[in-house]
Amino acid sequence: MQIYLIKPTRYDDDGYPLQWWRSIIPSNSLAVMAGIVEEALGRDCLSGMPGEVHVIDEAHQKVDPGRIARAIRRSGGPALIGLVGVQSNQFPRALDLAREFRAAGLPVCIGGFHVSGSLAMLPAPTPELAEAQALGAALFAGEAEGGRIDEVLRDARSGSLKPLYNHLKATPELAGAPIPLMPPEQVARNINRYGSFDLGRGCPFECSFCTIINVQGRKSRFRTADDLEAIIRANAAIGVNRFFLTDDNFARNRNWESLLDRLIALAGQGQAVRLAIQVDTLAHRIDGFIDKCVAAGADQIFIGLENVNSDNLEAVGKRQNRVEEYREMFLAWKRHPVVVTCGYIVGFPNDTYESVMRDIAILKDELPVDTLYLNYLTPLPGSEDHRRMAAAGEWMDPDLSRYDLNHRVTHHPRMSDEEWERAYRDAHAAFYEWSHMERILRRMAALGSNKKLTTVNRLLAYREAVRLEGVAKLESGYVRIRRRRQRRHGLPREAAWRFYPWHWGQVAHALAGSLVTLIRLRLLLRRVLRDPQRLAYVDSAITQVRTGPQDPLLHETRGTAHSDRRQARQRTHEPIA
Repeated sequence: MQIYLIKPTRYDDDGYPLQWWRSIIPSNSLAVMAGIVEEALGRDCLSGMPGEVHVIDEAHQKVDPGRIARAIRRSGGPALIGLVGVQSNQFPRALDLAREFRAAGLPVCIGGFHVSGSLAMLPAPTPELAEAQALGAALFAGEAEGGRIDEVLRDARSGSLKPLYNHLKATPELAGAPIPLMPPEQVARNINRYGSFDLGRGCPFECSFCTIINVQGRKSRFRTADDLEAIIRANAAIGVNRFFLTDDNFARNRNWESLLDRLIALAGQGQAVRLAIQVDTLAHRIDGFIDKCVAAGADQIFIGLENVNSDNLEAVGKRQNRVEEYREMFLAWKRHPVVVTCGYIVGFPNDTYESVMRDIAILKDELPVDTLYLNYLTPLPGSEDHRRMAAAGEWMDPDLSRYDLNHRVTHHPRMSDEEWERAYRDAHAAFYEWSHMERILRRMAALGSNKKLTTVNRLLAYREAVRLEGVAKLESGYVRIRRRRQRRHGLPREAAWRFYPWHWGQVAHALAGSLVTLIRLRLLLRRVLRDPQRLAYVDSAITQVRTGPQDPLLHETRGTAHSDRRQARQRTHEPIA
């Protein structure tokens, strides 16, 4: 049996699949499904029939339905086309691929957050889900561990896929589940050969813009330290020792200490790793958590800061983010050589253009954030925001390709569409202006961090992905690829004489712009490092601060003037170094 596991990309604004020669983020959904299917075949779920698994991430690899169909016909056996981990912005592309595979007579099953989230939160299948089923494609909702994939494989073998496999009501345990593992040829297509894995799923919080609590549930489930060791050793066998830990919030994993202890022990045995992890703004409160994360290999930290305005955070149910603790939290991480990236949302209900720009200025001055990942507030299918707006009949952009967090897809209660888009663009430009990037490098040098080139490379990527490519850094890569013959269903194929000069002109512009920025950043870094006073640099973001009524972080952002958590204390500065 020929089993193709394909992670679709999304369409760009011109209708071409968003693809790169080398991509940045490996697909953990693809790695998880590869592990699940291989384990099912190892259990002989097909009753004596062998299976061959093909793994394709369209972010950096061409998907040619015609060629795949011919290869399947030559094999002479049954097949399954699994379109896995499909997010809302990727569903239009998944639908077009399903259309071609179904025209070739191949069984198709589509799974991922869009299918699961839509079915979890809405009273009936949405038009695009119904269209997929009308094409004869099956839908898979929920998680595939616990032997749930066996039924899909057997039904595909017999040519009798069901319209829907719905496993949303019960979430499987992760302890002892098949480990995520990407084939080495896929890892080689990622920048710096990063792998990925998850150690926990589910979230106890109630953020209204989040889909995780409605897809993976409010109950947290975890892998074990033995599972983690198996993941590390399996990846080491194919030369992979850098990972994105894709848990939405690793600090909420009750087994965090045993997991980190196992990583530290493996490092002592010559199996050291480097980790990029996601944590919440309360992680610094956990005794020993930060120290052990760094000792285990974590050097890139992603924090869902979301906003510096407590009224905004309250409005979307993100009550766990305490603005008055932000500086303390950052300084706790910055005692170690780590690069801190923060997610930041533009377009909360209380925002105006002026307040967004003021809040960004305060963030730059008062918090030692290395890179900022800006998003529009987006009602993703599967979130409470989306369910509420759909029920109320509020306008949401019908083009799912735009639900990538860097397109505006709704109207704002206080800003015009143009103001909201301008606020997003100008906030990004303000954070990544040259004077502030120099300040980031000076803070890094003053704190004695050894993440010099990492910081420069992250500044380059986060700045230029948006500015030059019009995409978020986390969905970008090296050297954009467009294929003239692959375009969104319903859009015309462009003439060769027009397409190729335009495409290569875009590529040349992006490469040249990135190169210029990289050179400027490297020269700036050299100047900072050669400054004999670099260790004496200090500003309010890298000092210990006892907050008081005039602390800009609390006084000048709305929603904190009357907070009962504020205490009238004299503000003092003590360098953390």
